[in-house]
Amino acid sequence: MKNKILILGGSSDIGIEVIKKLSKKNYKISAHYSKNKKSLINFKGLKLINLDINKVNEKNCYKIIQKYFNYDYDCLINLVGYIDNKGFENFDLKNITKSLRINTLFPLIIQQKIILGMKKRKYGRIINGSSIGVKFGGGKNTFNYSFAKHCMEFIPNSYKDWAKSNILINNIRIGVTNTKIHNNIKKNLSMKKRLNLIPAKRMAEPNEIANYITYLISEKNTYMTGQTITVSGGE
Repeated sequence: MKNKILILGGSSDIGIEVIKKLSKKNYKISAHYSKNKKSLINFKGLKLINLDINKVNEKNCYKIIQKYFNYDYDCLINLVGYIDNKGFENFDLKNITKSLRINTLFPLIIQQKIILGMKKRKYGRIINGSSIGVKFGGGKNTFNYSFAKHCMEFIPNSYKDWAKSNILINNIRIGVTNTKIHNNIKKNLSMKKRLNLIPAKRMAEPNEIANYITYLISEKNTYMTGQTITVSGGE
């Protein structure tokens, strides 16, 4: 059984729901987190990786990857998400570079290394969490985030040939979800208007998103690759 899983952004609301589902099965899970350790400590057998990606740069990147990660993971779930509330009119080189470094480049380099082991074992599953903002060009305050996630979506479409080594890579484009980012939804008039644009007229719950992620890394997915699956209530 292929059961070694790395989750980047494991302490996110969606990450926690994914861990809940996977921990019920015979998976060996490594969960990366930056600050929210408390949400992870009650899971038995979970290997915790504490790393602030914001501190990773071109000088220390490969040393950090070698220190904190190994290359024998069967599955990688990338749920890293950094939002700086910058729109197109107020982004600059510094803040958009930071967003790209955290949301795109670091997860990309980790995938580059892990793929080597997957090719040797002729098995691998990779899921990259993206955003519905990519579809709409980013919201008023999420241009940097959506731009970075758009770059992340480039990966599976460009490396479909990994499928010949039984490595399947897909994106989950996640719609508005009931996470900490949106925990003031009922008090926020603009977000109420945002919900009205969704055909389902509600946010997704984190466990709903987790259902799709766990399916894509499961033994049930033997053929789907190179796809961006939008889970957004109809948007």
